[in-house]
Amino acid sequence: MTETPRPNLLYIHSDQHNPFVTGCYGDPLVETPHLDQLARDGTVFDAAYCTSPICVPSRMSMLTGLHPYQNRVWTNRHVLDSGIPTFAHALGAAGYRSVLAGRMHVRGPDQLHGYANRLVGDHMPNHLGGPMPQMGILRGTETPVRKTLETSGPGQVAYQLHDEEVTAAAVGFLDQIGREQRAGLTPPPFSLTVGFMLPHPPYVPRRAAFERYRDRITLPKKPRPFEAESHPYLRRWRTHTGSETVSEEEALNTRAAYWALVGEVDRMVGQILSSLRANGLDQNTLIVYTSDHGDMMGEHGLWWKHTFYEESVRVPLILAWPGVIPPGRRCDRVISALDVNATLLDALGAPALPNSPGRSLLGLVAEGPVGAGRGSAQWEDVAFAEYCEDQYSPAGGAYQRMVRRGRWKLIDYHLDPPQLFDLEADPEELTDRATDPACAEILRELGAAVRDGWDPEQIQAQMAAREADNRILEAWANQVQPAEEYRWLARPEMNSLDRKQAVTS
Repeated sequence: MTETPRPNLLYIHSDQHNPFVTGCYGDPLVETPHLDQLARDGTVFDAAYCTSPICVPSRMSMLTGLHPYQNRVWTNRHVLDSGIPTFAHALGAAGYRSVLAGRMHVRGPDQLHGYANRLVGDHMPNHLGGPMPQMGILRGTETPVRKTLETSGPGQVAYQLHDEEVTAAAVGFLDQIGREQRAGLTPPPFSLTVGFMLPHPPYVPRRAAFERYRDRITLPKKPRPFEAESHPYLRRWRTHTGSETVSEEEALNTRAAYWALVGEVDRMVGQILSSLRANGLDQNTLIVYTSDHGDMMGEHGLWWKHTFYEESVRVPLILAWPGVIPPGRRCDRVISALDVNATLLDALGAPALPNSPGRSLLGLVAEGPVGAGRGSAQWEDVAFAEYCEDQYSPAGGAYQRMVRRGRWKLIDYHLDPPQLFDLEADPEELTDRATDPACAEILRELGAAVRDGWDPEQIQAQMAAREADNRILEAWANQVQPAEEYRWLARPEMNSLDRKQAVTS
């Protein structure tokens, strides 16, 4: 009896992709033919949540299968402890040599965290205090500040050049495996993680991509004038970022640019999937596409991420695996990025991470021998996310946590009023039910759940201690200037704005 060969893994992870800006999630304008085809080949998840609506905490959670409060990575300045095992370590323990191409946004000297090899590095310094990327004319527009919206439009951003290099490296990796197979060799099963920067700001696509959308793009469906915003934290956040008012031209330019950047991600995903098929590797490969968080894109009067509205905290998730995951289906169960971690390990026969609360999704979607006897009756529709910031946050700090359980979502703002939404009756999150007497019991239940094991004052103290440590690490890197083995250098000349000829309304 011939033993079924172990599956390969192709894990594609973009940055800041709002799931609602994808054809397979219902957007009629964006051009994402390759992701849409992947969705037809596999299963689309309609309620997948990141663990934090900012980059580093979300990605380190996905790696470790732990919430930010468990691995103590809350901000983009925190370094993941190298003693915490990741899914790459677990895959290595199962005999896979995991390869990383591109973005992972790990901070500190350990740039692998269990990966055996890294084909392309990140644009960020390998060490806290190392030289920051040189973004030239786009300096500062990668952050949530008003300038980001003012400069949105045609041009070129170094991030796209990075992603094109990552794509070429991924294609080359797959082509090499194909050559070995055609030579009669038997290469071992592979685990390839592909990390993209796009559609993260700056919102600056090339002109041809921008112009495909500028005349057709629409304004946000749920604009919220600043004077109508009643939540104190969200008012502070909009003031902090200078986005109390955004002109119609800025909104249209930013949204057209974002739609174009999502289209560029899709184009590069298509190149990688084409290489997978051309080399005969697609039939025994689990393909995963997701992102670290979303982008508000003007909905609720908000831009960027950092909040717990669906556009920011939901992520796209598509799984395709011929013969195991049925094609053309959708799953509406509530899941976490931690569950994606557990699923990858389960699918590839790797040991589960011992302290992770993640749950394998294969019982929800797998068929055949892989899914036999698993069932989904015990699945609990729950996901948590947290957002904690110190010196970079308005009012000196933000210590917030969200829980989605069933139809309800509670957002707990430390020292500010909570928000409660019924996503079944109000999927657009237009009516806050936190003060509704009829919701007092669900508010109490979810409030207890969101604070179970999670103490914002304790986290504040831990973050202050981490910041004190970081100041020493930064001073060391400034003085010693250690080598950066895994660094993709963004140069100023890679960035440009085509403002003179930019299309305007």
